[in-house]
Amino acid sequence: MHAPEPQRTRAHSNLTMAVLALAGIALFVVFCALGWWQVERRTWKLALMERVEQRLHAAPVPLPARAQWPGVDAAGFEYQPVQAEGHWLASKTVLTQATTALGAGFWVMTPLQLDGGGQVLVNRGFIPQAQRAQWAAGGPGMQEGEAVQLQGLLRMSEPGGGFLRRNDPGAQRWHSRDVAAIAQAQGLEAAAPFFIDAGIPDANAPAPMDAETSTTTGPWPRPGLTVVRFHNSHLVYAITWFGLAAMVAAAAAYVARYELRLRATLRSR
Repeated sequence: MHAPEPQRTRAHSNLTMAVLALAGIALFVVFCALGWWQVERRTWKLALMERVEQRLHAAPVPLPARAQWPGVDAAGFEYQPVQAEGHWLASKTVLTQATTALGAGFWVMTPLQLDGGGQVLVNRGFIPQAQRAQWAAGGPGMQEGEAVQLQGLLRMSEPGGGFLRRNDPGAQRWHSRDVAAIAQAQGLEAAAPFFIDAGIPDANAPAPMDAETSTTTGPWPRPGLTVVRFHNSHLVYAITWFGLAAMVAAAAAYVARYELRLRATLRSR
């Protein structure tokens, strides 16, 4: 019996190699572009974090005038300490779902009729779930039209709702602080496109007590629970994209070297 003759090895055609080369170049360029985009995003995010840090330590300034409202954006104004004067529209209070260091509950959002005209929603603070009923109409002791001066952080609207949950204005179910939708549902015809988180968080304040103890002690609503946190994983993403580009380059070099050696071997036969 004769041993089976080994199968002849063939090099890839020039067309196949050209297609592979174009695909490799395209992937390399795309991965590098995505990596560079993440580098730029990281630079932008670090600058934003620095600006916000400076704002948080600044003295409160008057709320932007009504004529400036269309130009108020996150980059220029979010987390700016502000002060405002007006009177409460307690009957138009809404409760939006909240998760805080004190546990699950609601933010108490009451419109403030500004002395200078227009309205602004004010997040007066957090209440635990068990107190929902007593705060739905503004809360104990709050008088319709009660004058107030307050300080807080300017915040941008949170449109749409929460994760996999949409706001339902008809049922007064709010999963986010969607200023435009709340204003429309409550009949606020001149509402600012932002809201105010009442109270300015104290970075030197002691850590909160455990949630069970805190939700039984008050006072309510509890202001000053704004969490200033930015997700900044751009460096990890950049390394990932540049790593994929390097893998494409290494794979291309390996294929090219293998193909050249194979063709040299076949020519020598």
